[in-house]
Amino acid sequence: MLSKSIKLINFKKSKANSKKIDFLRNKNWIKSFPLLKSFTEYYKYSYSKQLVKKLKKYKNFRIIGMGGSILGTKAIYDFFGKKIKKNFIFLDNLKPNIENKIKAVNLVISKSGETLETISNFHILNKSKNLKNIFITENKISYLSNLAKLLRAEIIDHKNYIGGRYSVLSEVGMLPVELMGLNEKKFKQFNYLIKNKNFLNSLVINVDSILKLQKKGNTNSIILNYDEKSDNLFRWYQQLVSESLGKKSKGIMPIISNMPKDNHSLLQLYLDGPNNNFFTFFNVINKNSEKLPKNVLKSKFYLKNKKLSQIIKIQKIATENVFRKKKLPFRSFEVFERNEETLGCLFTFFVLETILIGEALNINPFDQPSVELIKKETKRLII
Repeated sequence: MLSKSIKLINFKKSKANSKKIDFLRNKNWIKSFPLLKSFTEYYKYSYSKQLVKKLKKYKNFRIIGMGGSILGTKAIYDFFGKKIKKNFIFLDNLKPNIENKIKAVNLVISKSGETLETISNFHILNKSKNLKNIFITENKISYLSNLAKLLRAEIIDHKNYIGGRYSVLSEVGMLPVELMGLNEKKFKQFNYLIKNKNFLNSLVINVDSILKLQKKGNTNSIILNYDEKSDNLFRWYQQLVSESLGKKSKGIMPIISNMPKDNHSLLQLYLDGPNNNFFTFFNVINKNSEKLPKNVLKSKFYLKNKKLSQIIKIQKIATENVFRKKKLPFRSFEVFERNEETLGCLFTFFVLETILIGEALNINPFDQPSVELIKKETKRLII
């Protein structure tokens, strides 16, 4: 068990290295990686509880940002679904005809304060009057900080030591979490997890296994996701892994596959195609799933009274069995509770895994130098 509510079957033929586990248990994580302060329960936010109380009076919220500024919050919102009573709209791409009639609080997020798409989307939306605007950006002179001052809008400090793709448990994700009516403290699992032998054991096994697979040429990380509400969790994971590790002609390509739908389109390739992949199975048990009726025809009698969640779980197990027979490398997550602790554990696990893989590959997992080239070239052409 990765945690009380997450069962993780690790990659086959992998054993935990006890020396590495002891090292990780005794590692000064915060000193090594200051961004992990935001993963702890004692992290201090740069917004006040008074602000949260004021904003909770509103029903509609727009999150305006790109990449790490928005993906984590989007993952949280979708993961909890109907449990969240507030309405959140996410603007994370440039598109025409943005819906602008809804009265909403705009949460504008960009660490640099210079993100072209975020600035453009906000100006389109800001044509309406009587909007409440909150800016989350680094405490320095930038376009957004200047704009916020001009609009007399609230500015929340985006800590300079926390990169966008690592910011989900900081102000960037936790202010929206509080506005969703969720408990931000319950996401903070770091201090408990790094003392948990099972968690560290799995962390060591998965980092070692992925490094060995990557060395053999298995560079496609395919996520076989059986839970629709977790699609944006893996969009977040996709950015985390791609932007952190894709450097020096190295890296891992995360590909999201929606299951069981993709059984009927991509599974043949996964089973008999090029041997350059490794797989992550993922499912969340749905306790309130719809049930098939009794009047199923005799030819499919075994479907009678079966819940959709049961069928999905059986399909996942069947696929795993075939993968074992074909000796395809995979790990498997089974989630039993859709709560804050579960999601906090998953965020923590994937972030630590990515950082440790980066260190092992002698890659800086915190920068994105080539992305900056695109930004500079776009600015040159647009001027």
